[in-house]
Amino acid sequence: QVQLVESGGGLVQPGGSLRLSCAASGSIFSITAWGWYRQAPGKERELVAVITSGDSTNYADSVKGRFTISRDNAKNTEYLQMNSLKPEDTAVYYCNLVGRRDKFRDLEVWGQGTLVTVSS
Repeated sequence: QVQLVESGGGLVQPGGSLRLSCAASGSIFSITAWGWYRQAPGKERELVAVITSGDSTNYADSVKGRFTISRDNAKNTEYLQMNSLKPEDTAVYYCNLVGRRDKFRDLEVWGQGTLVTVSS
């Protein structure tokens, strides 16, 4: 069974930085894309950033220029470097992996979520 374990959330002041990590464990045949999503209180979950196996990236307009998504294939881990954090970035952040479990079955897994709070 594939699992994603996130780390790196916490409380940070406005203008500060945090780095989230998400490590995958279990048997994975291939990875198509890694993603980060977030859900603020009272709001729907939204895409923050995605990186494909070909290293193409896409960001929500609200985080462009401040957040950077990256991955380490050898460690089956993705990262989200968050700089110039704003109070409106406060949310639970979820990592996501899309790929194939084996040659015949698709795979999509979610992390448990990590809380990021931006407040003075």
